[in-house]
Amino acid sequence: MKAVTWQGKRDMRVEEVPDPGIIDPDDIIVEITSTGLCGSDLHLYEVLTAFMTPGDVVGHEPMGTVVEVGPEVRELAVGDRVVVPFNISCGTCWMCQHHLHSQCETTQNRDQGTGASLFGYSKLYGQVPGGQAEYLRVPFGNQLPIKVPHGPSDDRFLYLSDVLPTAWQALQYADPAPESTVLVLGAGPIGDMATRFALDAGHRVLTVDRVPERLARVGARGAETIDLSSGDVGEQVRELTDGRGADAVVEAVGMEAHGSPVVEGMTKAISRMPSAVAEPMMRKAGIDRMAALNTAFDAVRRGGTISIAGVYGGAVDPIPLLQLFDKQVQLRMGQANVRAWTEDLMPFLDGPDDPLGVESFATHHLPLSEAPEAYRTFQAKDDGMVKVVFNP
Repeated sequence: MKAVTWQGKRDMRVEEVPDPGIIDPDDIIVEITSTGLCGSDLHLYEVLTAFMTPGDVVGHEPMGTVVEVGPEVRELAVGDRVVVPFNISCGTCWMCQHHLHSQCETTQNRDQGTGASLFGYSKLYGQVPGGQAEYLRVPFGNQLPIKVPHGPSDDRFLYLSDVLPTAWQALQYADPAPESTVLVLGAGPIGDMATRFALDAGHRVLTVDRVPERLARVGARGAETIDLSSGDVGEQVRELTDGRGADAVVEAVGMEAHGSPVVEGMTKAISRMPSAVAEPMMRKAGIDRMAALNTAFDAVRRGGTISIAGVYGGAVDPIPLLQLFDKQVQLRMGQANVRAWTEDLMPFLDGPDDPLGVESFATHHLPLSEAPEAYRTFQAKDDGMVKVVFNP
């Protein structure tokens, strides 16, 4: 089969790899019909290269049709249409039963000190082949896949794999009171969808980005937009909120924020080192670009809440604890517990209308063969690219 493989820093290739097969009795094989390109895939493209191996199959936002089932699969049959969550959770362990699917004890990577395994996301998270491919082996066939009806386009359901639960959890963790002012940092896929959820809930939403096309998208949905290049974000937020600041902040940018040139240079230098040298440096001395997170600390009101949805990987990030303690800020964060939120999200998708605009959410639909160029364009934020869906 054809699949998108990592071959080195900024080197993604579409190659022939072996077809997956049934290994455990509750496995299923899915023929992929749509699979997304995620902002966190860019971390593998350049920043987290020390944890990648040439030939790794990437991607963690797939859906498709079941073409084979193991002998113990009871909940699905060949021909069923499914969405595959990005975190691999068994659904039955203590963590899963407590709705912490991203910490699944069955697939935890204890040798790496990390949580549940993820599809297509480096040896830090299990080195499991990902979903930017023609076929995918999916374990825990009775619990993990999300069965969806035939009929509507893939775009109606695809984002149940990552974008919808990540954005939804980000807003739930921010926990804004009714009619609060919610600040969303970043208008990429997660920030854009978090903005839509917050608007749907009746909040006033301020969304920050530096890309005009992204600001236009969220502005058209009803958000008040702030251009990152227009000046100090914290000051602008306070001017818009009677000097108080945002009640809740969703930080949807993460480790690749703009505005940290020294750290960016250090990170790129480490990524050029051999993995044997770079990996311990990332584990023990890695520093993220903190510009977005520091903006969140500044712009949130006293007693407010910050929800961190952007991915961070640094070990020694400087956190301004004096500021956070003095402002009495609440922090919540973590990988989305995808399967915990499925029941909450389906009502947005299973009616005749499309309140979140999921069917027009993707800016680019591309064949898998164009993946290498799509990675380059997405990282550069060119061509109005916000969300890419590959159709193998």
